[in-house]
Amino acid sequence: MTEELDLLKKAWKKDAHSYEQVTENQIYKMIHKRSSSIVKWILMISIAELILSSGLNFLTVDDNYLKTLEMYHIDTLFQVLTIVNFIILVVFIYVFYKNFKTISTTDTVKKLMSSIIKTRKTVQYYIWYNLFMVAFIFIVVSISQVMYEPNIKNALNNIDYADSKIFWIVIILSYLALFAITFGLFWLFYRLIYGFLMRRLHKNYEELKKMDF
Repeated sequence: MTEELDLLKKAWKKDAHSYEQVTENQIYKMIHKRSSSIVKWILMISIAELILSSGLNFLTVDDNYLKTLEMYHIDTLFQVLTIVNFIILVVFIYVFYKNFKTISTTDTVKKLMSSIIKTRKTVQYYIWYNLFMVAFIFIVVSISQVMYEPNIKNALNNIDYADSKIFWIVIILSYLALFAITFGLFWLFYRLIYGFLMRRLHKNYEELKKMDF
């Protein structure tokens, strides 16, 4: 599709007087179709994410998991977070669907450019929200684990004050390293998948700006 658009742009530049109206409409249709396809992919990936995360939650929730949450005193918090997170993700998916329908039915360049800007902002909010949730859950679990994990308590009870300082340094560095890896993997995922689609949308927007319709 990109090659076809480049060919149309070249043809338009060669003979602007004879083919200006035709090629302008053709180029717009190509960008319109490409933008609609990109937003459709965003919608499909976000739905797949929701299904996958819901499936993983269903498969991993067992008696041991629930007992661990109770031991860490975060069982109620996680129940609330699960419900709230699901609702928010469904709202994002609905907004993505509305963006897809709006772009698919847009019939003017100005509206298409406006829809592209709105879609990119929505995707940015979606990414920020997910990364925030990753960081928040990790921090809550880490603090609760340090406070209530029996193995950590037993280790502290069996070492002297000097060794306890080294112990806490090791614990903190370990959690920081694990957080960096976890957060980095999620950031990389969103950067690669949604970042790629966002760059293509931005390219479409810039191409529309350059054309004098």
